[in-house]
Amino acid sequence: MNAHHLFQPFQLKSLNLKNRIVMAPMTRSFSPGGIPASNVADYYDRRVEGEVGLIISEGTVVNRLASSNDPDVPRFYGEKPLLGWKAVIDKVHADGGAMAPQLWHMGVVAPKDSGWLPPAPFEGPSGYVAPGEIGGVAMTQQDISETIHAFAQAASDAKNLGFDAVELHGAHGYLIDQFFWHPTNQRTDGYGGKTLAERTRFAVEIVQAVRQATGPEFPICLRISQWKLQDYAAKLATTPLEMEAWLSPLVQAGVDIFHCSQRRFWEPEFAGSDLNFAGWAKKLTGKASITVGSVGLSGDFLAAFKGEASVPSSLDELLRRFDRGDFDLVAVGRALLADGAWARKINEGRSAELLGFSKAALATLS
Repeated sequence: MNAHHLFQPFQLKSLNLKNRIVMAPMTRSFSPGGIPASNVADYYDRRVEGEVGLIISEGTVVNRLASSNDPDVPRFYGEKPLLGWKAVIDKVHADGGAMAPQLWHMGVVAPKDSGWLPPAPFEGPSGYVAPGEIGGVAMTQQDISETIHAFAQAASDAKNLGFDAVELHGAHGYLIDQFFWHPTNQRTDGYGGKTLAERTRFAVEIVQAVRQATGPEFPICLRISQWKLQDYAAKLATTPLEMEAWLSPLVQAGVDIFHCSQRRFWEPEFAGSDLNFAGWAKKLTGKASITVGSVGLSGDFLAAFKGEASVPSSLDELLRRFDRGDFDLVAVGRALLADGAWARKINEGRSAELLGFSKAALATLS
């Protein structure tokens, strides 16, 4: 295994990375009251020291009363949380790293087991938490407009704090994805529609507002997925043509990078080609793409969350696809969560020293 190509620089607009390794966003509920403290800054900085090229933060919620179901998920609004994020990015930059916050609105979700609830009902396109199951309220036009503004304000704050880019969480059955997905978007106004292309309007308007708030050179990344937490087998786009109709308006709105989440990066997205999800996104749009999904580990993350351990695995197939030009960047999740020095070990050929992942790693901020 020769991974030296993953350690070549990458440049896009104002974003300059020393290599192609990305730390994937992973929810870490270690910010009491939504305020990231020094332990959060140290957690990310250890990955910078471990030679990660770009860190994408855990999901950090925008300024809506019901944007989160967890009081310990960090916020990206308010004086104290933003001061906390300022300390994070300053520490990352001091050690030569680059970072983007992932801006998040959970939409209609199930309450936490603790019973904690936000100060307003969960909100989504039609109030559905899953197909046929109401779990919140349908957003009004005013709710939609205010949410778009909240994303734009958070992106503007990210740029002003010194972050290198911003990622919008449009995957996994959360708010933006709930607008994409027909079972959770039953609207009959301009934010609904029978086709996926019609249901992109909400995301398009968020991207447009973020672009206006940050200027033409600030990179915007959008995380997307076919699968949902509500349905692991869900498919938004069933053909390349449908996927192109979904992504093209988002490119026109201002997306620079598509972060394409799938459970296993090596699985083909459509019949007749071995291209994965990120490969198709790049082929159809010409934009940079990030692949993610069980990179460097034997099992996928859903099995890991059920208690199954994963051990380090070969990167040969990943490197074959990367060298072929299928995608530009590689996001690593659980392997980096368990082993902050993962990227450095890969770069130095120390694969025998790689650590596996177990569910216990989720309980610490190491």
